[in-house]
Amino acid sequence: ALLDFNREFDIALFDRVVEALFTGKGDEQKMAQQVLTEFKEHELSWTRADSILTNSSALQSKFIALQILEQLIQTKWKILPAEQRTGIKNFIVEVILHTSSTEESLRQNKVYLNKLNLILVQILKQEWPHNWPTFIPEIVQTSRTNLALCENNMAILKLLSEEVFDFSAEQMTQAKAKNLKAQMCGEFSSIYNLCTEILQRAQQPGLILATLETLLRFLSWIPFGYIFEMDLISNLCTRFLQAPVTRNITIKCLTEIAGLDSGAEYKEQFVNMFSMTIAALRETLGDLQNIESVWDDYDDDEQSFIQNVAMFLTSFLTTHLRLVETTAKRDTVIQAHEYLLRISQVDEREMFKVCLEYWNVLVRGLYEDGRNASFNAPSGLLNLGSQSASNGGNLSCEVRRQMYSAILTGVRYVMISRMARPEEVLIVENDEGEIVREFTKETDTITLYKAQRECLIYLTHLDSKDMENIIFEKLGHQMDGSEWSWSNLNKLCWAIGSISGSMSEDQERRALVIIIKDLLSLCELKRGKDNKAVVASNIMYVVGQYPRFLKAHWKFLKTVANKLFEFMHELHEGVRDMACDTFVTISQKCRRHFVIHQPGEQYPFVDEIIANANSITSDLEPHQVNRFCEAVGYLISAQLNQQTQSELIRGLMAPSNEIWDQLVQKAGENINLLEDLNVVKQLGNILRTNVSACGAIGKGFITQIGRIYIDMLGLYKAVSEIISGCVSRDGEIATRYANVRAMRTIKKEALHLVDTYVKHCEGEVDAVNQNMVPPLLEAVLADYAQNVPPARDSEVLSTVNTITSALGALMTDKIPIIFDSLFESTMGMINQDFTVYPDHRLAVYQLLRTINQKCFSALLNLSQEKFRFLIMSIMWGFKHTTREVSDLGLTITLELINNFNTNDRAISDAFFQTYFIELLSEIIVVLSDNDHKGSFRLQCMVLARMIHLVESNQITAPLFDPSLPENSGMTNPAFVRQSIGNLLVTAFANLNKRQIEVFVEGLFSFNDDFEKFRNHVRDFVIQTKEFAGDVEVLYLEETERELEEKKQKEKELALQIPGMLKPSEMEEDD
Repeated sequence: ALLDFNREFDIALFDRVVEALFTGKGDEQKMAQQVLTEFKEHELSWTRADSILTNSSALQSKFIALQILEQLIQTKWKILPAEQRTGIKNFIVEVILHTSSTEESLRQNKVYLNKLNLILVQILKQEWPHNWPTFIPEIVQTSRTNLALCENNMAILKLLSEEVFDFSAEQMTQAKAKNLKAQMCGEFSSIYNLCTEILQRAQQPGLILATLETLLRFLSWIPFGYIFEMDLISNLCTRFLQAPVTRNITIKCLTEIAGLDSGAEYKEQFVNMFSMTIAALRETLGDLQNIESVWDDYDDDEQSFIQNVAMFLTSFLTTHLRLVETTAKRDTVIQAHEYLLRISQVDEREMFKVCLEYWNVLVRGLYEDGRNASFNAPSGLLNLGSQSASNGGNLSCEVRRQMYSAILTGVRYVMISRMARPEEVLIVENDEGEIVREFTKETDTITLYKAQRECLIYLTHLDSKDMENIIFEKLGHQMDGSEWSWSNLNKLCWAIGSISGSMSEDQERRALVIIIKDLLSLCELKRGKDNKAVVASNIMYVVGQYPRFLKAHWKFLKTVANKLFEFMHELHEGVRDMACDTFVTISQKCRRHFVIHQPGEQYPFVDEIIANANSITSDLEPHQVNRFCEAVGYLISAQLNQQTQSELIRGLMAPSNEIWDQLVQKAGENINLLEDLNVVKQLGNILRTNVSACGAIGKGFITQIGRIYIDMLGLYKAVSEIISGCVSRDGEIATRYANVRAMRTIKKEALHLVDTYVKHCEGEVDAVNQNMVPPLLEAVLADYAQNVPPARDSEVLSTVNTITSALGALMTDKIPIIFDSLFESTMGMINQDFTVYPDHRLAVYQLLRTINQKCFSALLNLSQEKFRFLIMSIMWGFKHTTREVSDLGLTITLELINNFNTNDRAISDAFFQTYFIELLSEIIVVLSDNDHKGSFRLQCMVLARMIHLVESNQITAPLFDPSLPENSGMTNPAFVRQSIGNLLVTAFANLNKRQIEVFVEGLFSFNDDFEKFRNHVRDFVIQTKEFAGDVEVLYLEETERELEEKKQKEKELALQIPGMLKPSEMEEDD
C-alpha cells in the first residue's frame, strides 16, 4: 500500500513499518527494510514528505522524510516546477518556525530541528539570492519577535556561513560559491547588528552561546572593520571570557581573531586584545603552578578551557609574536610563554602537540635570527655594536635569546621528559608493565617524535651547553637511582639520540664518551632480563645515531660492534632484533672502516667478523641471521678490489653454501626429501639469506648467484612439480598445506634473488640477457600458465617486470611468450571483480606499463584479437575502484595514446579509428562515477590529451563512418563533441541541454590549459550532484602537491641546519 502512489497515504502504516525496521527482528525487519528502500527510491516519494512531517508521531519517520527531501534538493531541484519549489521552501520554513517557537520545543527537538535547518540551508544554496532575495531581512526580523526563534535563527546563519565559506569548494561550482560569498558579505551589516544587540541585552545562556557560536563562524570572513573598529573584542574579553558558561566559546572567538592577518592597519588593536586576554587569564587561571599534578581533578569544561587557551596562545604568538615583543609589556609576553610551558607539562598528547608546534616556530625563528645576523653582520670596527641594536623595529637576535633564555631551558626539560619513541626502537613497555617486542609502528608517535626532534635540534643550536648540562643532570639521576625508571631512561636516551650532529664535533665527542660509558656501566649494574633489555636498547639506539663519532674513533666503533654481537646472545628477542638492526645501520654508515686495515690490527675487522660468524649468530633466529648477513654485505660492498670482495662473499656464504650443497645433492638422489618440511624451510631460509646479502652487496654478488643459479632453477622446477601434483590430487585446498606453502616460499625467494640482482646489474645487461633470462623464463613461464590460479605467484610478474625494465629493448623478442604465458592467464584471474588477487592485479598492470614503455614495438606485432584483449584489459584497469590500479590503467592509456601518436601515421590512424571513441566513452563514464573520484586528476589528463589530439587535427583519419548520410560534411571535432554530448544526456537526466553544451564547449576551449580544463571538469562533476559530500577527493592533486612542496622545502631547510637530517637520511660520504 505504501508503494502505490495513486492511493491515499496511510501514515499510521508508514510509522509501523519504520518501527519494524528499528525494533523488529528477522523476516519482519528485512521486509520493512525492503519496503522503505523501495519507497525512498521511488521518484514520487518526496510528495509524501509533507504528510509525514505534519502527521507522523515517530521521529524516525520524520528523519526518513527529511532524507528523501534532501536527496530531491541535491539532485532534482532544478527540474522541479517553480511553484513546487516554492511550496517545499515555504513548508520547511513553516515547520521550522513551529518547531522552534518555544524554549521547551527548541530543547526537546534539538536533533530534529538541526536536520530541518540543514534542509533549509540546502534550499538556500539553490534559491538564494536570486529567487529568495529577502531571506536575510526576514531572518533578522523574525529573530526580534521571539527568543527561541532567535536562537534557532542563529543556528541557521551558522550553518549557512559554514556551507558558503567553509564547504563551498566541495559542494558548489566556483562561480556559484563566489556569488554567495559576495551576497553574504553585502548583507552582513544587519546580521552583525542583530548579534551585537543580542550580546548586549540577552540574559538567556542558550541564546548567548548560540550567538557566540554563530559569530565564531563569521569571524574568518567578515570585513575587518566589524572586528577591530567596533566594541566586539572589548566585549569578548571583559564580559564573556571569565564567565564559566561562555569562556570556552569566547576564547575560541579570540583564537579565530588571533589567526587573522590584517596587515599593519590594526596592530594596536591586536596588542590591546593580547594584553586584555592575558589579564583576564591571570584572573581566571592564576599562574597554573603544578597543573600537571592536578589536571586529572579538572572537570571536562575546565580541561577544554585550558586546551582552548593553548590554541589561543599558539595561534596569536605564531602570527603576532614580533609585534607584541616590541609593543606589549615584556612580562605579559613572558607570562603567555610561561602558560604554554606549564600546559606543555600536562600528560595530554593532543594538547602537547599544539604547544609543540608553537615551540618549533619560536626556536626556529630564534635560530634563523642568529644565522641571518651572522650572515648579514657588517665588517669593520665601527659596527661592533650593531648586533644588539634593534632592526627595523624588531628586537635584535641577542636580546630575544636573552629574553626567552629561562623559557627555553624549561622547554628543554619538557622535551626530554616528554620525548616520543623513535621508530628505530623495537622494544616497548606494554599495558601490563612488561618489556616486549614491538610489531606495529604507531604513525602518530613517529610524527610526534620527528617534531620533537626538530625542536631539540634547534634548542641545542641555541645553547648547546645548557642542553649538555640538562642531559648530564638527568643521566646522573639515572645513575644514582633517584629518577630511575624504564620510561625516564628511554626518554632521555631518545632525546640524546635525536640531537646527533647539532653540537660541535669536539663537544659531541666529549659528551658521548661520558654518556656511553655511563650507559655501559648502567647495563652492568642492572639485574633482570627486562632491565637489561631496556638499557641495551638505549645503548644501541644512541650509538646508531652517532656514525660521525664512530667513524672518527675506530676503537670505540669496534667496541660498539663487539657489544652488539654480545647483545645478539641476549635472552630478549627484541634486544637481538635491535642488535641486528643497529649493526645494519652502523654497517651502512661506517662500512669503509671495517674493510680497511686499521692501525694496530692484524687484518681488517670484516675478516674477523666473517670468521666468527657462526658463533656470533648461534642464538639468532633465521630472520635475524638474514639481517646479520645483510649488515656484513654492506661491509663487503665497501671493498673495491674485486678479487678480495669475491673472497669475502665466499667466506660469508660458506656456511649456507655447505648446507645448500648437501640438501641439493640429497634431493637430487631422492626427490622425496622435498616432502620433508624442515628441509624445505632450510632451503627457503638459505635463499632468503642470499637475497639479504645480494641487496647489500650489489652486482658483485654475481659470483655467488653463478654458483647456485642452475641448482636453484632446478629446485624451482622440482617443487613446482610437487605442488602441481598435490593440487591435481587434492584440489585447491592443497595450496594451504604447510609443506606446499613452504615450497612456494622457495619459489618466491628464488624469484626475489633474481629480482634483487637485476636491480643492481648496471653495465651487465647483456650478460643477464644471455645467461640468466632464458633459463629463468623456461623455468617459470610454463609453470605459471599451467598452475591453478591460487598456486600462481605474483612474484613471477614483478620479477619479469624488473627484468623488462632493466633490459629494455633486449626483451622485445620475448614479449609474445610473456604475453601468452603471464598476461592472459593473469587477466583470467582478475577480470571477474575488482578485489581478488590484489598483488597479481597490481603486478600485471605494472608489467604492462613497462612493456608499453620499453618494448612498444612488441605490442604492434600482436594479433588483432590479442591487441583488442590488451585494450579491454587496460580499460578494465582504469575501472578499478582501487586507486593504485586505476591510476596505472589511466597512465598506461595516456602513454599508449602518446606512443601511437608519435608512431607511423598509418598505424596510429588504424588505432584511433578502432579504439578512440570507445576509450573516450569509458574515460567519461569513470570520470562521472562516484566510485572512481580518487583518480580524478589522471582522468582529466587523459581526457584533455584525447580532445587536444582531435581539436588540433593530429588525428587525420575519420573517427566516424563517412559512408553514412548523416555524417556528410562531418569532422572529427564535431563528431567527438556530438558523441560526448549524447553520452552525457543519457547519463545525467537532471542536467539540461544547455549545461551539457557549455561543458562540452569548455572541454574543447581549455584542453591545452590543464588547470582551467580540470577546474571546468570539476565544476561539471559538482553540478551532476553525483559527488555530493565527497568532493574533497577531487582536490587530491592540490593536497598532494602542497604536501610534496612542503616536504621539499623542509628537506632544503634541513640540509642547511647541522643535525636536522638523521644519520640514516644523509648521503654516504665514504
